[in-house]
Amino acid sequence: MEELRYPIGIFSFENPLTMEVVDNWVKEIEVAPFQLREAVRNLSEEQLDTPYRLGGWTVRQVVHHIADSHMNSYIRFKLALTEDQPTIKPYFEDRWAELPDSELPVEISLSLLEALHGRWVTLLRSLNESDFEKTFIHPDSGVQTVGNTIGIYAWHGRHHIAHITSLSNRLGW
Repeated sequence: MEELRYPIGIFSFENPLTMEVVDNWVKEIEVAPFQLREAVRNLSEEQLDTPYRLGGWTVRQVVHHIADSHMNSYIRFKLALTEDQPTIKPYFEDRWAELPDSELPVEISLSLLEALHGRWVTLLRSLNESDFEKTFIHPDSGVQTVGNTIGIYAWHGRHHIAHITSLSNRLGW
């Protein structure tokens, strides 16, 4: 069950944060919308409405969740870069996944992600090493650095794309 929940493992990074590491993460963020589009390209409506695991979200909900999550993250980055250690607002992602907009065609979130990631990557590529140390406060997980959060969201995209691709592989889609 844990393999289905975390098909690429849980995010962990213990090494020194270098420009090379961040550049690789930014490249992962840059290509994520296109990898996601490819992962769902040939799926039927029935397949899009299939949960990736027992008790998990449907593929459709996963696609919309990535858009929700990455929009929130983009705003958090902008807050951290323009304010002194702002406290960000968390959201109930499970409740968001149950709202009616999570039933829309996936194309809406795929297009949104392509545009959002275009802006996000431009912002991330403009950062210097001192920007990586800027912080925000997450009420649940405490102080977070911009640098580490870039890695978390590179992982986040890969993590959810793997939910879709591993389901497709398991079911022979």
